[in-house]
Amino acid sequence: MKIGISCYPTYGGSGVVATELGKNLARLGHEVHFMAYALPYRLKDFSDRIFYHEVKVINYPLFDYPPYSLALATKMAEIARYQQLDIVHAHYAIPHAISAYLAREMIKAYHPLKIVTTLHGTDITLVGRDPSFLDVTKFSIDQSDAVTAVSRYLRDRTIETFHPNRPIEVIYNFIEDHPDHLRKCEKLLQRIAPHGEKVIAHLSNFRPVKRVVDVIEVAYRVKQQMPVKVLMIGDGPERSRAESRARELGIAQDVYFLGKQDDVYLLLSSADIFLMPSELESFGLAALEAMVCGVPAITSNAGGLPELVKEGISGYTVPVGDVERMSEIILALFQDPARLERLSQSARQYALDNFHVDKIIPQYIQLYENVLSR
Repeated sequence: MKIGISCYPTYGGSGVVATELGKNLARLGHEVHFMAYALPYRLKDFSDRIFYHEVKVINYPLFDYPPYSLALATKMAEIARYQQLDIVHAHYAIPHAISAYLAREMIKAYHPLKIVTTLHGTDITLVGRDPSFLDVTKFSIDQSDAVTAVSRYLRDRTIETFHPNRPIEVIYNFIEDHPDHLRKCEKLLQRIAPHGEKVIAHLSNFRPVKRVVDVIEVAYRVKQQMPVKVLMIGDGPERSRAESRARELGIAQDVYFLGKQDDVYLLLSSADIFLMPSELESFGLAALEAMVCGVPAITSNAGGLPELVKEGISGYTVPVGDVERMSEIILALFQDPARLERLSQSARQYALDNFHVDKIIPQYIQLYENVLSR
């Protein structure tokens, strides 16, 4: 098949999933065309079956806000027509799904085009339900040939908010196995935890919904009982506040703000616990990436996280904002190495058994084939 993929290329779960999906489709022999305003950050290695098309928006004084969705629709139509795409897979409803609809309408006299839309989270729970976008989000869902959501929670929220005419299939996010990182991280640990300190990791885009300051609060409480180091992977609007809080609590020397990183599996493999205190997560891809590295996840119980984090198997969930309970769980695990090791092994196995790429990618391929057979 020839598949176009449109996504946000930034440091976030939807862009990561879209990019890894495209790479795996290419590995299986399909031709993949990415369309975005920048190169997706995980699209680094060359493949003769992957093509990137930059979407450029003109700067014109009449436009206070550059019309990216129209430029994207034009690029989609151009690539779909001249590269003979079978499907455009839009990751995130706004603007990708509506741009795909416009592209399909533009070229329908010349070339048939199918649209698959994957809903990832805030396109439904935040952006899409805003009155400014509610009707157009519902329209983009109904006009897609197939729609998927990354969790049962997100599917149910979409139905509750938009009452779509189009059925929504749940296809979970996925991971690949990276066993080599378990060996590579030894040198990194010598640098960040030279005296054998336990390591807590957090990975996100540092938006307010991620509650990154809670990570600092938890680390402070754990540190009152035993030495601990913290890896803060990613960047975003809440980074400065988290750094400030670490200084106020006197633990700044134990907290490493690493910014955006490509090799997140290496960094996650260096941790003992992954911490995700988010106010809302439709799935929690970063927690899954930690789990496959053998790092149990301690998360909030918000959104789709309970579908991923199984109590005592892949980690533990607690109410949003309960930093005391998170601290207690982490301390109990750190003080019982045998229990932590058992949880580490079961978290990794749970991730591989339920979310491995070889289990999830065939679901997308089957969906594509179903759409094309109609």
